Amino acid sequence: MNIIDELMGSETEKPLERLVNDGGFCGIFRTIGCVGDSLSSGEFEATKLDGTTAYIDMYDYSWGQYLARMAGCQVRNFSRGGMTAKEYCDTFAAEQGFWDTDKACQAYIIALGVNDTANIENLYSGEVGSAQDVCKEDYSKNKPNFAGYYAQILQRLKLIQPRAKFFLMSMPRDGRTGQKKVYAEAVTRLLYELAELFENTYVLDFEKYAPEYDEAFKQNFYLSSHMNPCGYIVTAKLVASYIDYIIRHNMKDFKQAGFIGTGYVCREPEQ
Repeated sequence: MNIIDELMGSETEKPLERLVNDGGFCGIFRTIGCVGDSLSSGEFEATKLDGTTAYIDMYDYSWGQYLARMAGCQVRNFSRGGMTAKEYCDTFAAEQGFWDTDKACQAYIIALGVNDTANIENLYSGEVGSAQDVCKEDYSKNKPNFAGYYAQILQRLKLIQPRAKFFLMSMPRDGRTGQKKVYAEAVTRLLYELAELFENTYVLDFEKYAPEYDEAFKQNFYLSSHMNPCGYIVTAKLVASYIDYIIRHNMKDFKQAGFIGTGYVCREPEQ
């Protein structure tokens, strides 16, 4: 095997079979936006002197910022602990100016669903939904369920950066059972449907390919119900390695990534 074949990997390679430590081909993006909740915000769980619990978003410890330092790119945290797709669309993104064109990124990683499914009865009448609930031409006509709000994020970001690449992260396995497991699997199915519906959109299937966040994992990488610094570094490596895998196996899709956000395109000669 020559060096290029080794770099590109085999056709039978599965996601996360090979970990990158330098960001891999994530480095083709100069700006990446991370839309998410506490796990995208480097949140630590602490105990105050009075015994109460504090949840602190420490963005410099987020997996997005570890990814930025690995790949040498700029990563913007469009996230906050407790975030849901509904709150992001209804208030949070506008209040923070995240729909502004000066915040546009070449790529976006969206990692939502944990808080949505934990409170799904109140937020979305118990419904995850599907791509059938999305009006591709007008996000204001999406059904007000998780699918509709999640797709709205994609649609509005595409308005400010039409050629951006989107990576939709599913929830990893963490011992969920019963209805929680049903909801998590429904979210993963939805992400694949959205990747089919919208161009330049790919799934980071952590449910299938990431290591299970079991007790042994949590003993090393968690502080109570949230990750510790080592856990966020592990997540950064998994995210970077999965995106690197997607790029290596879809090179034609990413050849012109350097032109995202510009008025330029390269017209390649016909074969």
